Amino acid sequence: MKFDLNAQNSSIPVFGNWKNFTVKDGLPSDKTYCVRIDGDRVLVGTHDGLAVYENNTWKTYTSEDGLAHNGVLSIDVCKLTGDVWIGTMGGLTRWVSGKFENFNQFNSGMPNDLIYSVICDEKYVWVATGGGAGQYNTHTKKWEIFTEENAPMHEPWTYGVCAGDDNIYIAAWGGGVIEYAKKTKKFRDHVDPDGNMEIDLFPDDGVVHDITTGTSWANGNLWVATYFGLSKYDGVHWKGYFDHDSGLASNFINYVKAEGSVAYLCTDKGLSCTDGTNWVTYTKNKNNVNGKVVFTKGENIKEITMSPSISHNFTLGVDIKKDVIWVATSKGISRGELKK
Repeated sequence: MKFDLNAQNSSIPVFGNWKNFTVKDGLPSDKTYCVRIDGDRVLVGTHDGLAVYENNTWKTYTSEDGLAHNGVLSIDVCKLTGDVWIGTMGGLTRWVSGKFENFNQFNSGMPNDLIYSVICDEKYVWVATGGGAGQYNTHTKKWEIFTEENAPMHEPWTYGVCAGDDNIYIAAWGGGVIEYAKKTKKFRDHVDPDGNMEIDLFPDDGVVHDITTGTSWANGNLWVATYFGLSKYDGVHWKGYFDHDSGLASNFINYVKAEGSVAYLCTDKGLSCTDGTNWVTYTKNKNNVNGKVVFTKGENIKEITMSPSISHNFTLGVDIKKDVIWVATSKGISRGELKK
């Protein structure tokens, strides 16, 4: 069967002209954990500080400048105020007007200082931490903490959080997805119904696994990343995806970012993008800077050589804005441009 590239993957943008940045180009560390596009600048969380790319130049901010911790795991920008919220390995930092304000367990009542994920939702800031999820009211300056004591969590370890459809969705380690209704302030949990930790016994019966690593909501769909595959939830039905029956690069998913109808998945074996039917996956060769793009729909597969490719196959963060994509990897940050 002939593979019609344009017809089969028209809903998924394809990126190329990759440019990779490492310490040689101005990054404080090749270990990059997250990335957020903020207008004309790009904010990158690394193992050794916050790296800001603006006017083709990198500038680094560390704990010496006021950052809570040099290990930056998550970044979000408040649409209402423009404040930058930075989740680190040692607290939460608010960056506004060039000044850093830090939050931790002792000075603010935050659930835990290890911040895996931070998002801004109107006047609230949500964090997923090693000790539960937290909601910070920027008006009252008070925290509300959610753990296994007051929410349907198996343990307080939370990895990701997102907002959508008047709900907050928390990725809870070993507890699936915790749904929090903002209007009623009530919880609902979504777990793997078959309860099997090794395989998904009954397809599409719920989230594919209880060990969830991230959530992202867009266009009426909730995408859930796990270390054992991907799940999509439209509010009624669940659909599971795995590397053996789709174009997913690997079941080991570190992060998910939904943009429109497409979910971008950071795995340990490359970056995969899907609308639920079509797949585009970017991988790098082991011995050189080149790589390939794999287009998949059902049993139809097409590979195209790409030179250069992404910086590394172990991807940890991604952000997209119109015709540009940035990908955080364990060996540098990559920037791709939309292929016309």
